[in-house]
Amino acid sequence: QVQLVESGGGLVQAGDTLRLSCEASGRLGTNYVLAWFRQAPGREREFVAAIRWSSGFTDSADRSRFDISKGSAKGTVFLQVNSLKPEDTAIYYCAASVQELNYRLNERERYRYWGQGTQVTVSS
Repeated sequence: QVQLVESGGGLVQAGDTLRLSCEASGRLGTNYVLAWFRQAPGREREFVAAIRWSSGFTDSADRSRFDISKGSAKGTVFLQVNSLKPEDTAIYYCAASVQELNYRLNERERYRYWGQGTQVTVSS
């Protein structure tokens, strides 16, 4: 089992920068991937960014705005969102993939474990 806890959400202003944190624990193994998705009201959950822990390889929906990075502790990742817009308002979820499945890093089906999410609200 893997547990994921997100933090860092809140109410921010348009144009601000926000940093979210995710702490993953449990049976991660050595070849895991941690990712961020988000879901706005009435919309599908969408990919934001992912990082393969062992190599540091990253994928991002928009590298100019979404930056994912590893923390010093195992299983800790950060998501920095730049130039926040009201349309970035959503619940941001951290997800973990511990098996090498036949899905790309940006595909939701790859991830078996999910956190509870952290709300980000951007005011104009």
